[in-house]
Amino acid sequence: MKVYIGPYRSRWISNVHDRHMNIKYGRFEWDDSKDWEDRAWERLENALQWLYNNTINIILDKRSGQKIGVRIDNYDTWSMDHTLAPIILPMLKQLKKTKHGSPWVDDEDVPEELRSTSAPPKENEYDIDDNHHKRWEWVLDEMIWAFEQKTRDGWEGDYYGEWIEDDTKALGGSFESCDSEGMKAHQKRMSNGFQLFGKYYEALWD
Repeated sequence: MKVYIGPYRSRWISNVHDRHMNIKYGRFEWDDSKDWEDRAWERLENALQWLYNNTINIILDKRSGQKIGVRIDNYDTWSMDHTLAPIILPMLKQLKKTKHGSPWVDDEDVPEELRSTSAPPKENEYDIDDNHHKRWEWVLDEMIWAFEQKTRDGWEGDYYGEWIEDDTKALGGSFESCDSEGMKAHQKRMSNGFQLFGKYYEALWD
């Protein structure tokens, strides 16, 4: 497999007014009643954006879109779930580190203590509950854990006891014990992590 994915096509954007308002009022907490200074920065931003759109952005818009090149070899699909795991895992970890928000997560997908019904009452109906971001953190952690296990060779070995050599056995020996219930629980958690990945695939954005 060989993959090349270039950056998204960019344009020049003027945000001098936005920066001014964020510093003056706080991020996303702008005062509706703007004074003369706020309006002056807004006019400057509009003028700069007009200039950008009619000069440099005209050139930038003529470029082709995001460059993507993918070559798949036959062996990549021999075990496609294992091939994709080491690619998906670091992306999930980076998303968790750099994300700026959280999507809606259904209560049924998280433990009871993280559900909206377990959070304190909201002040306003349109507010998010205190567990909103915690639910997404939990879902991301479960996805990451599941793909970490997929990248491991032989996680099942965690549930076997010591190997006892015995020439009378067909395999030359056997394990003294096997925690089959623990192995089933491990696999169930992995499968749930992959199901969450599929369900919230379109929420994997920063």
